[in-house]
Amino acid sequence: MARHRNVRGYNYDEDFDDDDLYGHSVEDDYGISPATAAQFIYSKRNRHQSFTEPLEEEHEDDEHMETKAADIALSSVDQARLYSCLDHMREVLGESVSEQVMIDAVLQCKFDQAKALDLIFQQDCNKNLNSATNDLASFGRLSKGKTRELPSPETQYEIVPKIAKMIISGKKQTMGFDIPSAAPEQNGQTFNSYMKGQAVVEAVDEMDNASQNAQTSNTSQIQEDLNSTPNLGKNTSKSKQKINIKEELEKRQGGKPLLNLVVIGHVDAGKSTLMGHLLYLLGHVNKRTMHKYEQESKKAGKASFAYAWVLDETGEERQRGVTMDVGMTKFETKSKVITLMDAPGHKDFIPNMITGAAQADVAILVVDASRGEFEAGFEAGGQTREHALLVRSLGVTQLAVVVNKMDQVNWQQDRFREVTSKLGSFLKQAGFKESDVSYVPTSGLSGENMIKKSTISELTSWYKGPCLIEQIDSFKAPQRSVEKPFRLCASDVFKDQGSGFCVTGKIEAGFVQVGDRLFTMPPNETCTVKGITLHDEAVDWAAAGDHVSLTLTGMDIIKINVGCVFCCPNEPIKACTRFRARILVFNFEVPITQGFPVIIHYQTVSEPATIKKLISILHKSTGEVVKKRPKCLTKGMNAIVELQTQRPIALELYKDFKELGRFMLRYSGSSIAAGVVTEIKE
Repeated sequence: MARHRNVRGYNYDEDFDDDDLYGHSVEDDYGISPATAAQFIYSKRNRHQSFTEPLEEEHEDDEHMETKAADIALSSVDQARLYSCLDHMREVLGESVSEQVMIDAVLQCKFDQAKALDLIFQQDCNKNLNSATNDLASFGRLSKGKTRELPSPETQYEIVPKIAKMIISGKKQTMGFDIPSAAPEQNGQTFNSYMKGQAVVEAVDEMDNASQNAQTSNTSQIQEDLNSTPNLGKNTSKSKQKINIKEELEKRQGGKPLLNLVVIGHVDAGKSTLMGHLLYLLGHVNKRTMHKYEQESKKAGKASFAYAWVLDETGEERQRGVTMDVGMTKFETKSKVITLMDAPGHKDFIPNMITGAAQADVAILVVDASRGEFEAGFEAGGQTREHALLVRSLGVTQLAVVVNKMDQVNWQQDRFREVTSKLGSFLKQAGFKESDVSYVPTSGLSGENMIKKSTISELTSWYKGPCLIEQIDSFKAPQRSVEKPFRLCASDVFKDQGSGFCVTGKIEAGFVQVGDRLFTMPPNETCTVKGITLHDEAVDWAAAGDHVSLTLTGMDIIKINVGCVFCCPNEPIKACTRFRARILVFNFEVPITQGFPVIIHYQTVSEPATIKKLISILHKSTGEVVKKRPKCLTKGMNAIVELQTQRPIALELYKDFKELGRFMLRYSGSSIAAGVVTEIKE
């Protein structure tokens, strides 16, 4: 048999807290008459705040009112008129206004209850004009052809607490009736929607009938006050304040510019150990955590990998002893805010390395000074050459070469010179200027010459240059494209705990604020920014150069893939399957012919493509056409080609957006060419 309960005698405050919106039933709260329901939906908390002492019985309230009235010298007739006015006003106002305020209003208006109500509402309106405006957008309407007045803001939260809170949150509730989301202005029209719930309509109608005469004049007064106040009730993305992005960047960073730094180099050169030890010395890893890593690495038989585990967080990376994905963290120097990206060095994970390098401003190339190890990484088959060539092709111009593990060669100056001379000639051929390349000897395991200059005599006798942190601090920060239209290429997509989903990536141009509408290519869909996270902190805005996580709503996560570009709806990015580009062929032995299959690496995109046409060969220096319609391309050639992809990808011309106009071509596990987009066909 079904269980029954006494709805009319049920004390709701004992079961529900006003902040808890779940488990409430519309029928329980509003299916009974408003006069009976009113005694249950008053908040205990607000009641205690409104009165000096809690009122337990109704007769105590009458005695309290008589005491206050007795303090005023009135005749018996005036006292009767006062009590009559107070009774009627209490029906209208509930318990939101104290007795003394109502008595003062009645005496001031000479026992005219309509004027007294008008005076109280007008005082509340003047004090909380903004709150009254928002309430008017939600509750202000004509009920069955009758003009009604708004309760004061305090009354709304007490009489209908659940509904009021849902409207403020801007979320549609699903408790049996619809409340429109709080979007006051769309397509230039001011938001003016009304509540649909039948139970609430009936409750409001009875309140209207009880106070119709008293509120008619008061409603017109508030309407006049609200109409005379400009720009009220508009609290959306259209009317939100447009920030001065350059000033905000200076305030947020304390005058420190942002720098995206990628660490590259051959596998086992000590990149993760070097940067993990640097973070420990800077205080970003506490001693307790470091001790834990040391103990766990010893148990795994990899005691020397303890500092590498600071950045290599996954179990597979720690088990194999190699970095597989780009690890990212943040630290500060004296004059810079650094976003550190630790790229993998193994040949199998070069696509991941390209993803990190494409988001970097400057780079650190780590080489192993040990005999035989440097040669293995630098000669054919090693990743030292390829990594340096890739970062230069992707737009990195400033490079710091860290000659690591110098303690294993006893800090010999001759070995340092041998390494730097071989690298120097190659980096010059790759396109780096000598003034933009620096060399720093260090030991990642011992921590020498990292955050302070070394005191070892074997090193100080011949090296007078900066330590590693000083060299990082001396990098020049690039100019950010904050004034260009917004562009972000998705590097990861995942489901959020709440509604919507999250997209991570680096903002290449422009800036974004919470509430902005974004356009996504290639799925050609729009979405809304619900939240922005920067370095695990929630922020209201983010700008070019920031690595952010955007919480988005209004679009299905199935339509989003890694590589999709989020952009400004007014100036969207173009998506195409055919485009022309100028490419530089690397040291690749196989001739490139028409129809040659390649893999395009563009930002976070890896897409199969085909070289459809060989249009012309260009002179390396002048760029003039040397030969039209060549049959093949060989190593070292500059050429214009036309490429076709299997699926649409979002591209920009190199002359408009340098960050989104570069790409790499790979074939059979090798990087064969770098290119820039010159023309988008379709």
